[in-house]
Amino acid sequence: MTDAGYDEWLDAVGENEGYYLECPEGHGALPPRRVCPECAAADLDRAALPESGTVETFTVCHVAGPSFADEEPYVTAIAEFGPVRLTGVVRGTDPEDVTVDTPVEADKGTNETTGEGLLVLRVR
Repeated sequence: MTDAGYDEWLDAVGENEGYYLECPEGHGALPPRRVCPECAAADLDRAALPESGTVETFTVCHVAGPSFADEEPYVTAIAEFGPVRLTGVVRGTDPEDVTVDTPVEADKGTNETTGEGLLVLRVR
């Protein structure tokens, strides 16, 4: 299903069935997508999201906006999972211990302030 919404995708990640969309050229994208953002191919198939990734960049938030007030301090990171990059909140370690190349796995978590689902990058 190439037009699944974020909530459906996040539920799949939480059930260890995470996926990304892959074009015939091997480019990866996250749903919802109808065409590959790299080459504009319209033939996208589901591919299993790698079990683990590594932090490429991050920031430690000490002063949160209202939607994350109960989370501070927290780390937001971009992690590479094969052909795709995921942005999420890092959990499972002290914020000051996160570094570039920290190994993480994608999971569904809950925003402690709003109670909504969010992508969590758990330190392995």
